[in-house]
Amino acid sequence: MVLPIGDDNRDRTTTPIVNYLLIGLNIFVFIYWQHWGHNVQLTYSYSTVPGEILTGHDIVTHSQIQINPYTGQRMVQPGLGVTPIPVFLTLFTSMFLHGGLAHIAGNMLFLFIFGDNVEDAMGHVRYLIFYLLCGMLAGLCHVFTTAFLGQNLLIPSLGASGAISAVLAAYIRLFPGKKVYLWIFLFIIPVPAFIVLGVWFAFQLIDGFGMLGGQQVGDVAYAAHIGGFVFGLLLTRMFAVRYRARKRYS
Repeated sequence: MVLPIGDDNRDRTTTPIVNYLLIGLNIFVFIYWQHWGHNVQLTYSYSTVPGEILTGHDIVTHSQIQINPYTGQRMVQPGLGVTPIPVFLTLFTSMFLHGGLAHIAGNMLFLFIFGDNVEDAMGHVRYLIFYLLCGMLAGLCHVFTTAFLGQNLLIPSLGASGAISAVLAAYIRLFPGKKVYLWIFLFIIPVPAFIVLGVWFAFQLIDGFGMLGGQQVGDVAYAAHIGGFVFGLLLTRMFAVRYRARKRYS
């Protein structure tokens, strides 16, 4: 098992208030509103549905029985519920929804490790705008990729992964040599960030190529991960004004 468990924070100068609030809000929504992921009706009503974004209209469907093409297992696909807000706002609300405990635990671990340093570099307000903007742009990447590849436009997507991918991109651009501590079996090993996050992004690209055949790749929106990372790379310089000023006068 390989798992990041922390990084070198000795050069951090501020308390990552926004990062803590984002983590807290995600956990609160998952426990209180999603009922630990069991409130399927709410989850499907506030997730991003590509077909709704492309048409601008709410889509309501009935539950269906689907067969997993890899295992042959029969699964119940819940229907899309009524979305009581403009459908375009689901690009925002879906960032705070998660499909299960493992989903939110993995996302919050990465946000906790890498988000504090990015917030320190950008400042609280800029970091919040960067996070939300990149998250919504990542959602749009998933929507348009789904349409372009002819995939099912009625499968909702959710999770903070797109926004967190942008945070990882900002981290690798701002702190490429910072040590990230990996738990590898029985050992904890410091590895430069550019290696850890570079390998992570490489796996997103490799797995994302599976979409080119027009099939869904498991339950992971790789286009959102890749899109969030690319937008994060492009927008980091614009938002990391505080970090550039600190480097200039250090």
